[in-house]
Amino acid sequence: MISEPELTGGEEFDAPELLTETPPPRPPRARRPWLWALGGAVLASAVWGAGLYAYGQKEEAGPDFGGYTSKADICRVAKLKALGGILGKRSEDGPGPEMDDPAVYETSCSMTYGDPDAGYSASVTYTLHKVTDPGPEFAARAKYYELSTPIGGLGEQAFFDDRGGEGGELRILDGQAVIELNIYRQYSTDAQGKPLGKGEEIDLSGIDVPMTEDMLALMAALKK
Repeated sequence: MISEPELTGGEEFDAPELLTETPPPRPPRARRPWLWALGGAVLASAVWGAGLYAYGQKEEAGPDFGGYTSKADICRVAKLKALGGILGKRSEDGPGPEMDDPAVYETSCSMTYGDPDAGYSASVTYTLHKVTDPGPEFAARAKYYELSTPIGGLGEQAFFDDRGGEGGELRILDGQAVIELNIYRQYSTDAQGKPLGKGEEIDLSGIDVPMTEDMLALMAALKK
């Protein structure tokens, strides 16, 4: 008779493994130095780019005006005292049109000396170039207006012409500023063509000397 095997004393079996749904924790990852280096390089590049942009903005701020004003009451500023001592009493002023633009500022004034009908007139024009450099074309313009005599000691360049002894024109370049001074004799007549007034004719030879003196004073006044 075959009997059931005894439960004791036989081969023992290991206990079954306990399975869970939660996986075991993974070992910690090592830091990657190249990622930190890349981030630092990007940050440094951004800072450098911002600095370069700021430097570029500073470089594009505009030209140096050399102290010249961007707005002037030219009739008041232009005293022209040296010319007044030759041409007579200054009797009338006439402010000209004013252009005030981001690229250029320009203003002018005309004056009368002596008899308004038979005296002399002067005109002053002040132009400040706020963006472009007037230097390269200054000599060409002077030549175009037949100003052929260079005058030293006035700004960067200065040219003069005596207008055949009937007056004078002086034009100077000083940095971004261009200043023009004109002197001419007035001729007024009535309906029959007869001259009006009793102005005395003045010898204008050497008129460039007082014009130069007045220009130097005007340049200084435009920088105050």
